[in-house]
Amino acid sequence: MPKLSVIVPFYNVQQYAPDTLTSLRSNAREDFEFILVDDCSTDATSDILRRAERELPGAVLVGHEKNGGLATARNTGIDKARGDYLTFLDGDDWLAPGYLPRLLASIEELGCDFVRTDHVQCTARARSIHRVPHGRRGTVMNPREAILPADRSTSVDYAYAWAGIYHRRLVDRGLLHFTDGLRTAEDRPWIWKLHREADTFAVVGLLGVYYRRGVASSLTQIGDVRQLDFIRAFDQVLEETARDPEGAKLLPKAVRTYCAIMTHHLGSIERFEPAVARKLRSLCAAALKRMPQDVLAEVMDSMDVQRASALRRVRRRPVAARTVAL
Repeated sequence: MPKLSVIVPFYNVQQYAPDTLTSLRSNAREDFEFILVDDCSTDATSDILRRAERELPGAVLVGHEKNGGLATARNTGIDKARGDYLTFLDGDDWLAPGYLPRLLASIEELGCDFVRTDHVQCTARARSIHRVPHGRRGTVMNPREAILPADRSTSVDYAYAWAGIYHRRLVDRGLLHFTDGLRTAEDRPWIWKLHREADTFAVVGLLGVYYRRGVASSLTQIGDVRQLDFIRAFDQVLEETARDPEGAKLLPKAVRTYCAIMTHHLGSIERFEPAVARKLRSLCAAALKRMPQDVLAEVMDSMDVQRASALRRVRRRPVAARTVAL
């Protein structure tokens, strides 16, 4: 049985997939498996992956008959995985040689449910290190302790699934799957669930994941309706957090993060198609009215004037009774 399963979704990344696969080959070990999920690519990605299935040690190729998005593709990989531990990589990113054995060694040494790591962000030729916003390194902790404070970046704001490694017991407890069908922000409900419900975690100063920013096909670069799934994602965060025994304590952080993402999209609304921009304003207005109003008022009072004013303008918009998130 494999010790580690690496889940790698691919969708129309023919330009980058060869580098991704080369980096996996430089991390191959006889007890590693690489689950390559082809999310119904329409370019040459499928051909590249079929070749990799033959040439990459430990490769397991799984194909989707229709495109389901990143969350669904990752779930396909999780269901196929046989390893004691699981990790993720996106099909347009890459790993440093020998990174995976070091990552596996870190969680085996610490013995916790999951480990989070720093990463290198790559934009064109520029490189910058991005660190988990958590000061204690190499120390096993209760992940709940890393959710707060509400007014600072914390571990739940660093939601990248590929920046870490996860014990199989999280799969068995139903904590590692993503919300099927979410086309963006799929990692937000996921990271909050991990921090609320897992027992132990740690952060290590291990670099080896190279995250490619500014890819033209990435949803973060495309102003279409799929971007609006952040509403559904954060509605889920609020709903699940409100049911938590410590919901009253944690909700201000969840609401503040939701509002911050909302103002980010509203602040760059010109990149959306006109119909999508109108839908964005309407959905944001409805979402603000669904939030716990006392918590929302406190959050907006603590925000800077520009962002708070933007939210108040949207909040005053009339909302049709049947307006719901996508």
